[in-house]
Amino acid sequence: MQVFSFETEPRTHPVLGLVVLQADERIEADLRRLMPASVDLMVSRVPSGLDVTPQTLAQMEAELPRAAGLFPEAVGFDVIGYGCTSGAAQIGPARVAERLREGAQAARVTDPVSALVAACAALGLRRLALLSPYVAAVSDRLRSVLADKGIETPLFGSFAEAEESRVARITPDSIARAARALVAKGEIDGLFLSCTNLDTLPVIGALEREIGMPVLSSNLVLAWHVLRLAGAGALAYDSALARAGLPQEAAQT
Repeated sequence: MQVFSFETEPRTHPVLGLVVLQADERIEADLRRLMPASVDLMVSRVPSGLDVTPQTLAQMEAELPRAAGLFPEAVGFDVIGYGCTSGAAQIGPARVAERLREGAQAARVTDPVSALVAACAALGLRRLALLSPYVAAVSDRLRSVLADKGIETPLFGSFAEAEESRVARITPDSIARAARALVAKGEIDGLFLSCTNLDTLPVIGALEREIGMPVLSSNLVLAWHVLRLAGAGALAYDSALARAGLPQEAAQT
């Protein structure tokens, strides 16, 4: 055997981590679509229930360190994102960050709830129409957490589906139709399409143009916040959030 010498090179791109639910079929593809090529994105998965209930979401907390521990040990992440809106609301963003840091090195951690709060602050949104696929108990917890952050959800609608595999099959047309009906009912300044497993990206641009207000989704706000925290550039997507033109110094928020 001939042994060859070699050189190594340092990482020059921001390194981002994403912890995805085992049952999620959507978020990984969405975030790769939303993020620029100038970042390195690594993905791990966390065991999750086949149904979304307060109990299955709470049980996920114990698995977060192990999921984060499956990332390469030598890598220090600029940001790790936890890809579950309802899980972040149920467990709590601070506890999610604590548990993920037990398994991986991360300068910052975020999740769709924290990201939504930051996005609403950036866009000046206080009253959202909220469309989710969740059963009532899961949706109520999310609305309560948002209310504690000063974000009202006076208009709320749901597909009332607990099974993750069925949520992933809800069509973009169904989402757009429900969203139109929901926002027509009252005075709000934005629309949030909740759940990382919901196929929202195909409808966001058209809905924004039609209803004349920002349309946010779990995957859109999470990608935006991860990039913002990493100081890693803009979303590769045309939306009110992408057009916000936030300065790079906002990366510390």
